[in-house]
Amino acid sequence: MNEQVARNAVLVRAIETADVNHEVLSDDDRRYASRSAKELAAWQAADDKAAMTQHHFLEQRSEQILKRLGERTPAFGAFAKRRLGLPGFWLALPFLAFVSGAVIDRIADPHRVDLLSAPFLLIIGWNLLVYLSMLVWACIPGKRHGWAGPNLLRRLSLGKVAVPRKLPAPLAAGVGSFMTEWAALSEPLTRARLSRTIHLSAACFALGAIASLYARGLLTQYAVGWESTFLDGRQVHTLLSWLFMPAINVFPFLQGFSLAEIELLRFGRPVTAASGERWVHLYGATLLLLVVLPRLLLAAFAGWRARRLARHFPLDLDQPYYRKLADSIGAGAPALLRVLPYSYTLDEARDRGLWAIAAAALGAQARVQLRPPSDYGIDAKDALRDTQLDEAGVTVTAVLFSLSATPEKENHGAFLDYLAKRVRRGVAVLVDESPLLERIGSQPGSAERLAERSALWRQFCSFHGTSATFVNLLEPNKYPVELGAGLRLPELR
Repeated sequence: MNEQVARNAVLVRAIETADVNHEVLSDDDRRYASRSAKELAAWQAADDKAAMTQHHFLEQRSEQILKRLGERTPAFGAFAKRRLGLPGFWLALPFLAFVSGAVIDRIADPHRVDLLSAPFLLIIGWNLLVYLSMLVWACIPGKRHGWAGPNLLRRLSLGKVAVPRKLPAPLAAGVGSFMTEWAALSEPLTRARLSRTIHLSAACFALGAIASLYARGLLTQYAVGWESTFLDGRQVHTLLSWLFMPAINVFPFLQGFSLAEIELLRFGRPVTAASGERWVHLYGATLLLLVVLPRLLLAAFAGWRARRLARHFPLDLDQPYYRKLADSIGAGAPALLRVLPYSYTLDEARDRGLWAIAAAALGAQARVQLRPPSDYGIDAKDALRDTQLDEAGVTVTAVLFSLSATPEKENHGAFLDYLAKRVRRGVAVLVDESPLLERIGSQPGSAERLAERSALWRQFCSFHGTSATFVNLLEPNKYPVELGAGLRLPELR
C-alpha cells in the first residue's frame, strides 16, 4: 500500500468513525461502496493475475467514498485532492543552501585564500561534529527519533492544518481526527524526507562554497597567507597537515607543503598564481571529501528509506476497522478479541453479549478469547503470569471493567498501566454498565448516578492514556461499535 492509498484509507476511516449517526454516509452509501469496491478490486486483481487482497479492496472503497463525499461537499472534495505538507520546502532548502554557501566566504577578503579561513573551517568542523553526533545518537538505546520536534514534523506532514469551512459537523470532526492521525502515522516518512533534505542541503552549502572559490579564481589573482595571534607556524603546519591529509592521500596530483612554506606565508605575504591555485585545490578537495560526498551518501540512504516508506506505507491493517472490512470480503484470518476481566466474572448471558460485540466491532467471523478474571487488588504481574501478552494473532486486547466498581488508581489503574506498557498495539477498555443497572434498577436518580459514574470512568481512562468504551453485555446492540468505533488503538510506528 503506497502513501496515497494509505492516506485515503485513513481519511475514510476517520470520517466513518466520526459519523456515528450516519449523517454524511448512510448505510446505503457504505454498502454500495463496499460492494462496488469488491467488484473493482476483483477486476484489478484479475488484471494483475493475482488474488484479490485487502489492499485492493481498501484502495477502491476509499476512492468510491471520497468521490461521493466530494460531489456532495465541494469544499471537502478540494481538501481530499489537495497535496498535504509543504512540497516546495524540499526543493527550496537545498537551493537556498547552495546560494548561502556561495556567499559565505565573502565575509573574508574576496581577493585572498586564507589558510585559516573561518568560514571553511567552520563548515568542515560543523560537519565532522554532526557525523560524531549521529554516531553517538545511534548508540544510545531507545533514542531513534532525532532532533526534529513534533510541531515541525506535523507542519511538514500536513502543511496548512485548518479544517475547511462549511463542512457538516461529522465531516469536520472526521477531517480533524484524520489530521491528528496522519501526522502521527506519517512521522517516520516525514523524518526520512527531512533527513534527506538536510543532508542534501549541507552538501549543496559546501558545493556553493567550492563553486564560489573557483569562480572568483577565474577573474581574480588570489593572495595566499595566514595570520594568528595565538598560533605559531609549527602549530598551523600541524593543523593544516591533518586537515588536508585526506585530500592529499586520495588525489595524488595535490602536493603537500613544508613547515618552511607555511612560515613564508605568514602575515598574508603574496605568492605566485600557481601557489594560490594549489591551496584552492586543497580546500576544494577537502570540502568534497569531508562534506559533499558523505552528505550525499547520507542523503541517498535517507532518500531510499523515504521511497521505501512511501511505496510500502506502514499502515496497521490489524486495526479493528480494517479487520472488519477484510472480514466482509473474506480476506485474512478472523479477528481475535482477547478480553482480560478485572474483578469481574461473566455469566453465560454476558459471555454471549461479548461475542456479539466482537462480531459488531471486528466482523462476523471474529472470535473471543476470554481470560480468567484477575482478583481485585492482586498485583498485575502475578495476575497475568500465565498470559502471553505479545501472543501472535491477537487483534485487540481489551480490559473489561464493571461500571458498578469505582475506578482506583492503585488497583484498576495499576492493572491498566501494566498492560499498556507491554501490549505493543495498545489496550482497549470495555466498561460494562449492566451490573450497575441491575443494582440500581429504576430507582429515583438512577440516570444521574449512571451518568456520574460513566463520567468518572471516562476521566479515569483519559488519565491513563486511553478511552473508555461503554457496553451493555446484556443488551449488546445498545451502543454501536461498528467499524471499530470506540475500539480504536494506537497505530504501530
